[in-house]
Amino acid sequence: MNNRDAVVHPAWLRLTHWINVLAVTLLVLSGWRIYNASPIFHFSFPEQITLGGWLGGALLWHFSAMWVLVANGLVYLVLNLLTGRFRRKFFPLSLKEVVADLLAAAKGRLSHADLSVYNAPQKLAYLFIVLDLMLLVASGLAIWKSVQFPLLRELMGGYDMARVVHFVAMSALLAVLALHLVMVALVPRTLLLMLSGR
Repeated sequence: MNNRDAVVHPAWLRLTHWINVLAVTLLVLSGWRIYNASPIFHFSFPEQITLGGWLGGALLWHFSAMWVLVANGLVYLVLNLLTGRFRRKFFPLSLKEVVADLLAAAKGRLSHADLSVYNAPQKLAYLFIVLDLMLLVASGLAIWKSVQFPLLRELMGGYDMARVVHFVAMSALLAVLALHLVMVALVPRTLLLMLSGR
């Protein structure tokens, strides 16, 4: 079997990736509509880029997509851990490697010849996304079920601070995803790989 026939991304990984794309898109758009109902900063999102039409509709979309994200995320984590893929793909990782690869990227010298191996910034970005999504779920629970999860609410610094944490975590996720899309545009073979797995 040559390198073109080697499976880099198994079917379960591709499926969970695309389900997450859909769930996160729905969560962000409905979340912006929920935010607009009670802004925590001095701005609102244009209604045209929000989902739900009204607060109740946005909450329905948000909670539906939340359950999809949580279930899909658990499948992703369990399969990554059981198959050993998590350890193989993301570790080892060091600050020295991240800095070296970022400098190489800035000079246009970061190789993308072997897409089966993640470079250090990729490892860091993907690990950040996993941890950030966990923070989003935890802060979302602290907001949604504040009375039922008082310890979680207090760990977030209270209800109002949980809203800030949720917003900042969402903003950080979108920033990393924007960078991810730029990299996909620069190395379009990665998109084909996430579609075909090979």
